[in-house]
Amino acid sequence: MSSRSNKIALFIDGANLFATAKTLGFEIDYRRLLKEFESRATLVRAFYYTTIIEDQEYSSIRPLIDWLDYNGYAVVTKPTKEFIDASGRRRVKGDMHIELAVDAMELSKHIEEMVLFSGDGDFRPLVEAMQRRGVQVTVVSTISPVMIADELRRQADVFLDLVELQPSIARDPIKRALGTAQRPKADSRAPRMGIV
Repeated sequence: MSSRSNKIALFIDGANLFATAKTLGFEIDYRRLLKEFESRATLVRAFYYTTIIEDQEYSSIRPLIDWLDYNGYAVVTKPTKEFIDASGRRRVKGDMHIELAVDAMELSKHIEEMVLFSGDGDFRPLVEAMQRRGVQVTVVSTISPVMIADELRRQADVFLDLVELQPSIARDPIKRALGTAQRPKADSRAPRMGIV
């Protein structure tokens, strides 16, 4: 991956990372995730993107968002949009693609590497644009089971399977059972540092 002197930024598609980790059978320890990447390079910023349902008395993601916001992540949220589809069913829509892409492009002059935690093929044009600006792009997802779009994996400079990171970033299930692990549940959404 990167050398210690490289400046990197993390871009976490919260819902995508949550779904991938859940499929692999573990929860992310976001404190350990930060430490893992701080040990690999100079971490400029760690973004976490998620949508939230407004007008809900309690949201299960709120404790995680608050924890991330106070512990080194720049959390970027946006309300979901609810609508009734043609068959009369209530649907919820929301994604953070534009916000993530804008932040990445703005930060491209300040980093040598972008680490994208998502398998969503919609990010392929962003990865290509970052590469044209001289930024190396590492994409983190999984291929067993396949949770990454083939075009995104092919475009990335480096593909890192989340399974390889699991020993370094998974929450300890024993500590969790004893109630001594960090409070937030494994759900995904945001990060923050300062530009170096």
